[in-house]
Amino acid sequence: MLQVIRADGDFDPKVEPDLSHEDLLKMHRYMLTVRRLNEKGMSLQRQGRIGFFMESTGQEACQIGMSYTLTPIDWAFPSYRDPGTCLVRGVPLSALFDQMMGNSADEAKGRQMPVHWGFSKWKIVSLSSPIAAKLPHAVGVAYAAKFRGEKSVVLASLGEGATSQGEFHAAMNFAGVYKTPVVFFCENNQYAISLPTRRQTASESIAIKAEAYGFEGVQIDGNDILAVYKATKSAVDKARSGGGPSLIEAITYRIGGHSTSDDASVYRSAEEVELWKRRDPITRFTAYLMKKGIISDQENKKFIEQIDAEMSAVVKEREKIPPPAASTLFTDVYSEMPWHLREEAEEFMRDEGENGPQGEAYEKEPGSF
Repeated sequence: MLQVIRADGDFDPKVEPDLSHEDLLKMHRYMLTVRRLNEKGMSLQRQGRIGFFMESTGQEACQIGMSYTLTPIDWAFPSYRDPGTCLVRGVPLSALFDQMMGNSADEAKGRQMPVHWGFSKWKIVSLSSPIAAKLPHAVGVAYAAKFRGEKSVVLASLGEGATSQGEFHAAMNFAGVYKTPVVFFCENNQYAISLPTRRQTASESIAIKAEAYGFEGVQIDGNDILAVYKATKSAVDKARSGGGPSLIEAITYRIGGHSTSDDASVYRSAEEVELWKRRDPITRFTAYLMKKGIISDQENKKFIEQIDAEMSAVVKEREKIPPPAASTLFTDVYSEMPWHLREEAEEFMRDEGENGPQGEAYEKEPGSF
């Protein structure tokens, strides 16, 4: 299993990837931002200020390390535990909170579940809750890029639970046969909701499954951001040069529950969670940066203070944005609305105008229908 940084921050200089101090600090800041986003998201949901949240505490190294290897022409198919992928791709923090709040500034206009990311501008393809459903789509985009002679690569992340779905096998098989430029990144966080990995497969690993489809599979320490970056960069470079797909299995852990609707203490012990907390990817990377003399304890605390201040300001600002107008229920489906739907929309909005303020919003949007 590939590892660059050990749990105590010590490292093997022989396998360190070639990254500048500036890049290392950027990656560190992204990881800290994701950790704070997890804490803020949980807090907002418990206060009733957003409806739902899925945290990714403990998986920050996977999100940042894998997405840091991409270029602007590449496509990302993240999971709902990958807000870090969005940040690295350039999505502003405000857009993430717009999505979670489902307000009128949200690109999806509140139609998607919270933390189900999708931002066309940054080539982040919207995901759906059914696990593995996006994988054939990711392979299709990669096949299209190859067919057109483009140099773009597709990065698709998934959990180990997704490997038990038919879509996983269909995607892997197609990718292997047609050598599509796609990287499958499996964040093996040990549980598919409550089902542990040992109940998920009889294979000795997830990575080994790639052999059956004719391409390489590697297993890495998913709590080591440099191991994540190194393995993914190699796979992305290979795909871009025509070498075909790869499967990366990153061994990590989901510190929190499956979602804000889950009580993880029912199916796992507190001792197990504490064991993995001692392998915290942020603590490990911070120790590495300090051993290298790249950051001091005081500088690290300043980073966190800046992130906290920015996040509080963003939340305060985005909560002032109203929800989408009721008229948006009928838009973005047809280029020309059918007559029957137009009649329904006009009747609905007349009723809204009589019974509530949403109708007023509609009246101020001439030409909506």
